[in-house]
Amino acid sequence: MNNFRPGSQIITSAGAHIRKALTETTEALSEITCRSKSYRFEERHSDSPFVETIWRTPIETITPTYINSGPYIFPAVRHWGLVVAKLDGKITLTLWGPGTKAAPAPCPRETEIFGIMFKPGAFMPHLPLSLVRDRRDIVLPDATSKSFWMNGSALQFPDYENADTFVDQLVRCGHLVRDDLVDAVLQGQLKDVSLRSVQRRFLQATGLTHNTVRQMERAKFAKELLLYGTSIFDTIDQAGYYDQAHLTRSLKHFIGLTPVQIVRLSYSQ
Repeated sequence: MNNFRPGSQIITSAGAHIRKALTETTEALSEITCRSKSYRFEERHSDSPFVETIWRTPIETITPTYINSGPYIFPAVRHWGLVVAKLDGKITLTLWGPGTKAAPAPCPRETEIFGIMFKPGAFMPHLPLSLVRDRRDIVLPDATSKSFWMNGSALQFPDYENADTFVDQLVRCGHLVRDDLVDAVLQGQLKDVSLRSVQRRFLQATGLTHNTVRQMERAKFAKELLLYGTSIFDTIDQAGYYDQAHLTRSLKHFIGLTPVQIVRLSYSQ
């Protein structure tokens, strides 16, 4: 019981390694993209210590149109990002917040889009992530057709190619900072900091509590075990759930699917 460790590598009973996605958000986006031959999905690493991944795809739009049924469900995600979308010549930049529960995915449309997903601990002091949590995303106001306002500064819209330079600009201007305490907490290496200070700083830097992040990671771990052939009973034991009801509630809340639905999904892949 309770074999789960955040960030641990998953190995199936057959000894096959499960590839770790760069972020939960890009994993969900790529899964949706794979269901359509009309769209493609790309992502790349960044040299910036603030950035987890940079991605692009035409599948999503900022327009709040949602699919209320079917397989297009976004899981709870701990990463946040800036997303630039271009539709009919109009460019918008949106702050995508983290999510504490699964939600219907935005409906695919013919939109050019790219995003920058940030590492845990990176945040914008003037835009608390708790304000944009659970799909309360904010579209930043336009300054001109080629720029937008951020904390009193007019900045050029970035693109997929110059995203790293754009992030460097945010850091130099003080719009983007980093709290290394978050990494220490996630890696279990925290020392000489009071619990109250940890809780406050972790929430400020991520928009989430540490306990919520651990629950999200455990649900993702359980999903991957099920997808790669681990039985429901063994998943309960390896992921540290009390019983099948506990596993089902967690997966339904954070992933949007029950264990049985995930097992069926593994057969269709």
